[in-house]
Amino acid sequence: MTRVVLASRNAHKIEEMDRILDDAGLHVEVVGIDAFDDVPEVAETEATFEGNALLKARAVCAATGAPAVSDDSGLCVDALNGMPGVLSARWSGGQGDVANLELVLAQLGDTPDDRLGAQFRCAVALVLPDGREATVHGEMRGRLVREPRGANGFGYDPIFVPDGELRTSAELSDTEKDAISHRGNALRALVPVLRDLLPE
Repeated sequence: MTRVVLASRNAHKIEEMDRILDDAGLHVEVVGIDAFDDVPEVAETEATFEGNALLKARAVCAATGAPAVSDDSGLCVDALNGMPGVLSARWSGGQGDVANLELVLAQLGDTPDDRLGAQFRCAVALVLPDGREATVHGEMRGRLVREPRGANGFGYDPIFVPDGELRTSAELSDTEKDAISHRGNALRALVPVLRDLLPE
């Protein structure tokens, strides 16, 4: 079985990728960077989700010698001109998920409810030891609510209601979220790429 390294220490992301690839019938072993010694932390210094994903995947592939997958994703709020975007994880200056969420809500304080449209966007990059690279994208549109709801999620999930839903992302089950999420959509787009590029 081919081992693929996800450039993350986030157990949620590792489990999510493993579930989605397994559901697609692609049998690879997904591990995080904690499975290796001396994998460097990579600063997300690019201006785009794709740029950051490639930056991390290249560094992890070089450090581990294994195929590496990395994602960069974030919340893009219409009324904030697409921000926080690539700065989503650091929007409050590195104070964590709750502070990020609260800052976004504070910045939308005077925005009418009918202008709270937003989308989660994700870029996923695959880098192979032989130098081949590929990127795919996913999106989940929806709207924001002013009061966090739900405990099955992280980041901005408690204030994001996907299109066609009354529940927030944090109120959905893992299976329900995988079916519509930006990362889920991007990872499903990655499946045929992995089939083409990985050894049998």
